Amino acid sequence: MQMFILRRLIPLILLAALIGSGSASLDSEKVHAQADLGGVLLSNRLGLTFISSAQQPADEARYQLALRTGAGWNRWPLYWHEVERAPGSFVWDAYDAVIRADLEHGFQIDAILLGRPNFRIDGQSIAGLYAPIFADGTDTPGSDKAINPRNPWADFVARIVTRYRPGGDLARSLGWPSDRGIRVWEIWNEPDFSFFWNAPPEDYVRLLKVAYLVIHQIDPGAQVMFGGLAYTHPETDDRFAQFLRLIAQDASHRHYNFYFDLVGVHNYSYAERAAFIVDWVQDRLREVGAGEHRIWLNESGVPVWDDYPGPVWVDTPEERVLRANMEEQAAFVIQNATLAWSAGAEVVFHHQLYDDCGNQAIGTDFAPHRGELCVGDFQCWGDAYGLYRNPAQAACFRQHPQAGTPRPSAPAYRLLARVFGHTPFQAVETDQAGPGNTAARLTFYRPGTRERIDVLWNRTGQPVEVEIAAAGGWATLLDMAGTESVLWAENGAYRLTLPPATNQNYPYLRPGDRYPIGGPPSILIEYDPGHAPNVADPGIEPSATTPPSLPQPGSAADIASDLTPPIPAMQPLPAQSPPVFEVRWGAEDDSGIARYVVWVRVDGGTWQTWLETDRTFSQYTGETGRTYEFAVWAVDRAGNWSANVALAPMAGTTVGPIP
Repeated sequence: MQMFILRRLIPLILLAALIGSGSASLDSEKVHAQADLGGVLLSNRLGLTFISSAQQPADEARYQLALRTGAGWNRWPLYWHEVERAPGSFVWDAYDAVIRADLEHGFQIDAILLGRPNFRIDGQSIAGLYAPIFADGTDTPGSDKAINPRNPWADFVARIVTRYRPGGDLARSLGWPSDRGIRVWEIWNEPDFSFFWNAPPEDYVRLLKVAYLVIHQIDPGAQVMFGGLAYTHPETDDRFAQFLRLIAQDASHRHYNFYFDLVGVHNYSYAERAAFIVDWVQDRLREVGAGEHRIWLNESGVPVWDDYPGPVWVDTPEERVLRANMEEQAAFVIQNATLAWSAGAEVVFHHQLYDDCGNQAIGTDFAPHRGELCVGDFQCWGDAYGLYRNPAQAACFRQHPQAGTPRPSAPAYRLLARVFGHTPFQAVETDQAGPGNTAARLTFYRPGTRERIDVLWNRTGQPVEVEIAAAGGWATLLDMAGTESVLWAENGAYRLTLPPATNQNYPYLRPGDRYPIGGPPSILIEYDPGHAPNVADPGIEPSATTPPSLPQPGSAADIASDLTPPIPAMQPLPAQSPPVFEVRWGAEDDSGIARYVVWVRVDGGTWQTWLETDRTFSQYTGETGRTYEFAVWAVDRAGNWSANVALAPMAGTTVGPIP
């Protein structure tokens, strides 16, 4: 039996690199969920890596699954060597297809520019990188200046941005609206990690400068991202600080915003590190006077060991190093994102939608086993990062007995989109709770709905009781599966018991931390007394006097064996209704319904999310003369979603005078 130890798990995006040798912040009115495509929740604060890519294009089923998660961003690499096949010969087809599909499904794109054609290599660097950027022999932009063809990197960047920016060549050929195109360009991946960038740091600084000046000349509204930092050991090897010091030596760096608008950072396996690494980057920026550049946590995750294709037979922390069980992975999803947001990160990406091939070669496959296949050099395990298990037709790891089904991390991610994806929020404070500061408490506030959101989890190996001061009489309590209940205040406080942390599979903890992933988190949402939340909000609908009805739980066996999607239905509505009328829905299922997503369409327009709730009825307020159509999705307690992805009216009525 093989010992399973890795010092650092390298995501698929890193291995892929081996094959090839406008600074404005996010629009404050768009930092909530968009509803442009049939009311699907597309959060501007959440992304996924590899929803689709040129190397593995998504089919429609994969896109629909990604839309159900609530993610609004897709991150993938755009390889230079795959585009420029011979000097001056560019092939666009594969990237045209994935960009078109992403954008037409509503996903925004974080495109990583990296890779080098063999004929553009100069040692570990890029030939012609230090040639003048512009044809007039200077590095000074100008509206009428052409790109210098003797700088191949500048030429490549110019061609890519010209083709894929809003209003660019692809957009014009497809008749797209003026705002559809790529606006975020990430310059390389993990340049602080020699696996990716082994050239001198001065060369990365030059690479970044060239890209920034070219991109902003062609598309002033674009955002240029400093390549996502691995930051494996920042205290002892701070390459980012070194890069910043080199940039500060450039005479024009302040005029051009240090040659980047955003900074990408990565975090794996250690949830508490998310806030630390965002704070660390902010400190490095302040040290050189770079100001408050925006930070994205654009790659993060933890692979599971207790589910195929992971090494399910291992039984010690040393063998499970940097990995988690499925419940711990779900906890990581929530803790990692909320910690990053609490420290000031703008967007958080999870790696990844499916397991795909992990860090293994395309085609790697084997049947589920308990270690008996680990003989010689046979690849007997794989990296299970996904929110979902691979489908049976995947390129790797095709033999899961529950192929294509969600892990607990999928509803945890969707919960983030429900709570944080649809209305702008502010981080209020990061605090400790429980006796002896044994629990973490992150507090956020949503001004638009006047809600306080507390995210809480245990930081110890024993159950901890916490007490949170109450502003009103009750609050909505959500577990990480998205199941909601009502918590009543007692003597002016909410009291709940947080289950213990269990993961001890990270060997590089910072002082004071005992567990890299805390216990299962709880989310407490309290509405201000007397404040009526917006009923059109796709969040949780409260009741002012009584708690909402809760689903009847099925047995554990029912839940474990349920692979059948629920069948939702709606009670018919009369042809005409008064301005305030009741809508009812439900579903048939083996394990019981966890919650519903209820949609509304007004006068035949665009479907909009109305409610996400476990209730089966609600009052709707309409306007006289307008027609309202409704549809409902359901998700059961086993995580199966109903199959009615294509929204169609299930009940409808017109508000008008009643005879």
